This record gives sequence, structure tokens and C-alpha cells, in this order.
Amino acid sequence: MSRSIVGLVCALACVIALSACHRDTSNTPSNAFADAKITDLGKARWARTCAMCHVRGEGGAPKIGDTAEWNKRLAQGEVVVLDHAVDGFGNMPPLGYCQDCEREDLRAYIHFMASGGGT
Repeated sequence: MSRSIVGLVCALACVIALSACHRDTSNTPSNAFADAKITDLGKARWARTCAMCHVRGEGGAPKIGDTAEWNKRLAQGEVVVLDHAVDGFGNMPPLGYCQDCEREDLRAYIHFMASGGGT
């Protein structure tokens, strides 16, 4: 099995595991992204793009569900966080490896990660 397939399988396993876990929503970030929803197809795209860095925190990326780290970013406001996702910021490349993502897709992925994999 190639490394990229192994990585994708691991990322998908993380998404499934996080989705199955009970989440304490009392610490979930409350923000403008909360109305963004992610579809099953979107979760598969997230797993092949965003998960590469956001599952393990590669390059300083905030980990999925790390409320403290996400709250720091979300405190900057939706426009700033989305602009960073679209344009790239720090070690994150423009669109975070998701070249077919639209701004609304990125909104949904940000909410998905900030809420610990909840939709």
C-alpha cells in the first residue's frame, strides 16, 4: 500500500473516530462559522487535504478539536481567518492544498475543525 493511501486511510479513520465520540460542546467555539455545514463528500475532501496538517498539527497548524488554539484564531474574526485560508498564512499554503475549494467550503472546514469534527 502506498504512503499516500496509508495517510488517507489514517486521516479518514481519525475523522470517523472523532465523529463517533461524544463531544462536550460547552467549550466549542461560538462564532460566525457555526452555520457552515460539511457534507460527507466534503469530509472526504477534508481528509485528503486539510487533514494532512490539522490532524497532527504539522507546521504549527491548529489540530482538529484543539479549542484553545482555534479560539485564538477565531478571535481575529471570520474575514481574517478565511483570508488566511484562501491566501495562505505562515506554513499554510493558499487554499491549504484544496485547490478545488471555494470560500464557503473553507468556512465549513474551519467550523468542522474548530468544533472537533462536528458538523
